[in-house]
Amino acid sequence: MINELESKVLSGIQLTKKDACALAKTDHKFLPDLFAAAERIRRSFFGDSIDICAIVNAKSGACPEDCAYCAQSSYNKSETAIFPFIGSEGILEKAIEAKTIGVRKFSIVTSGRKPSKEELKIIAVTIERLSQIGIGACASLGLLSRDELSYLRDHGLIRYHNNLETSERFFPYICTTHRFSEKIRTIEDAKAVGLSICSGGIFGMGETWQDRVDLIFAVRDLDANSMPINFLSPIRGTRLDHLPCLSPEDALKIVSLARFILTKREIRICGGRMQTLGGHHAMIFKAGADSLMTGNYLVTTGRTFENDFQMLKDQGLLVRTD
Repeated sequence: MINELESKVLSGIQLTKKDACALAKTDHKFLPDLFAAAERIRRSFFGDSIDICAIVNAKSGACPEDCAYCAQSSYNKSETAIFPFIGSEGILEKAIEAKTIGVRKFSIVTSGRKPSKEELKIIAVTIERLSQIGIGACASLGLLSRDELSYLRDHGLIRYHNNLETSERFFPYICTTHRFSEKIRTIEDAKAVGLSICSGGIFGMGETWQDRVDLIFAVRDLDANSMPINFLSPIRGTRLDHLPCLSPEDALKIVSLARFILTKREIRICGGRMQTLGGHHAMIFKAGADSLMTGNYLVTTGRTFENDFQMLKDQGLLVRTD
């Protein structure tokens, strides 16, 4: 079945949800076969090149949204640092550090429903400066309007990030202060003004395999350019702090499932990879991933730029430059 579905996607035929659900049921003893097939699909479309990005947490905590997983939510009781918008110079300092090591895309991330008008003006100027130093400017700023997205595009923004987080069915269990449809609207508005789209979610929040399939299909339906895959790293004080991390096997199965469904799209491994995969984290590429977020994340520690670039070198992989 795995080889049959591999041939199907390599011939240009998209998987159905029935196909994907069958893959999701792959027994652990056949996971090496699933991973190998996903790696062949990755190599078919991306060769040995890996896309690398990094982010800066430009405004942390005190968020009025009630996302169950998030340490920055004011509804949760974590000990995550709260700090105001760091401004243009703080963002540029982190961007230059990332560019020096070879990162080609850099995202500005802020907590909250969306930035204030004044913050948005500063972000727009900062995006222009990022373009001037030769690094692709991305942003994750919440539920912006089409006019606000257009404004940032005019200042050089190339990609907008807004995670769906989980399936539409499971979303109300994770967040009630905004709706799944609002995220869809923001992503569609970003597409409408000509921005590249980065949208994915967090796995391991108590969702079913059907929810996981539905999320990946929702990303495919939106025609997102990149799907970030995050694994829940339970943080004390959040509503999901009682959940265990996913097993490395299930985490890698999710990566492979995404590759089969999103054959030609970037599958980007982000938050929680070290906590979930531990010593198996280098397997993400052999399971089908072609992209990576390096450095620290919003409220959790990642790998150093140097360690990640050495990992790619050790595996004979190249950093994508186009």
